[in-house]
Amino acid sequence: MSQTAPSAGSLRPQTPEGEPEPAWAVATLFPAQGSWSERDYLELPTNRLVEFSDGFIEVLPVPTRLHQKIVAFLYESLKAFVVARKLGEVYFAALPVHLWPGKYREPDVIFVRSDNAKALEGNYLEGADLVMEVVSPDEPERDWVKKREEYARAGIPEYWVADPQLGRITVFRLQAGAYVVNGEFGKADQAESALLPGFRVQVGEALTGA
Repeated sequence: MSQTAPSAGSLRPQTPEGEPEPAWAVATLFPAQGSWSERDYLELPTNRLVEFSDGFIEVLPVPTRLHQKIVAFLYESLKAFVVARKLGEVYFAALPVHLWPGKYREPDVIFVRSDNAKALEGNYLEGADLVMEVVSPDEPERDWVKKREEYARAGIPEYWVADPQLGRITVFRLQAGAYVVNGEFGKADQAESALLPGFRVQVGEALTGA
């Protein structure tokens, strides 16, 4: 990882009198925002969810218990379906998915078909066939808008958005380079996949992680 030496006499934020001073020098061991490389990002020593976009890192909010329960439900449901049919591999965050040069995301749940050799060729995933995100209340547009555009640009055939605040799961499928709604499913419904015929989850159960 590239390093940046601290400058003598550099200004630091003031800490309240009597409180320990943070280890400011640690920050100088990492690149400045805007100058991170893919290698810097992939070598970052952390167990936090961190994504990479054009030289910038984005540290995601710490997931809540409900978020983790929903992710676990979706992951276990999808994995059971995929393994029983030997369709491919299923992963969960944190695992970087390379969308295009300069862009990595860490979807909550990821499916890669067994014949997708390119995606499975390295330590991280080069794209995917289906991704799922659980919407966080702090920034819902990240999953509904930004990641929808990015995953479509990367050519990922199917994208699920599970939103516990709205009480629904929306399944998007790729059509002519953009996502279209394949189905919107409320708590009384079963959300169904277009890519994986027969795969479905009960929405009410999924959104509570029951």
